[in-house]
Amino acid sequence: MQKEVLEKLKGLTILYAEDEVGIRENIADSLSYYVKEVFQASNGKEALELYKQKNPDIILSDIHMPIINGIEFVKKIRQTNREIPIVMITAHTDKKYLLEAVELHMEKYIVKPIELEVLFEVLEKCVEILTINKKIFLKVNKNYSYDYDKKELKYKDEALILNKKEMLFFEVLIANQNRVVTYEELQDKVWGDDIMTDSALRSLVRNLRYYVALAQNL
Repeated sequence: MQKEVLEKLKGLTILYAEDEVGIRENIADSLSYYVKEVFQASNGKEALELYKQKNPDIILSDIHMPIINGIEFVKKIRQTNREIPIVMITAHTDKKYLLEAVELHMEKYIVKPIELEVLFEVLEKCVEILTINKKIFLKVNKNYSYDYDKKELKYKDEALILNKKEMLFFEVLIANQNRVVTYEELQDKVWGDDIMTDSALRSLVRNLRYYVALAQNL
């Protein structure tokens, strides 16, 4: 795997849904050496809850799982997110399941037993897709774009300079454009160990509004 890909993997999180404990823990343990964090789920229902809480960058999902199977889990994801790379894992080569998975826009499928070399080849493809999608245009206004790799917000061709908290706040909102972001999420992902006060949050939002208004008047 190329050094550039390995560097990008270090900043990514993976949601891995697999009901077989031994397989899940072994693969998750191997992945943890290369990625930022691996979130483990034992069924589709748990995976869906973790997806909403953790907002992972990549999803690995077994097809046959209890409560909610992998196909139904991915269908729910695709209702609101068409871009996140999803890799399906199965012990079967049943065409019915694979055709359903293809229609749900999966990046690839892997047949068990999982070979790490094959898994990392698939993850490399996922990284390429994420890189292509990193520059996004905001739904509220197509004149605004944000480049994740460069950490750069632009209005048309004009760059807006954000400090660290403003950038983190902005990325949380971008990643959750289809739902309301909670105070708890902002505390965790933006303020971290610092305490988020109402006045600090209002000040941050006021600054962002100022930057936007300034850019539109240039």
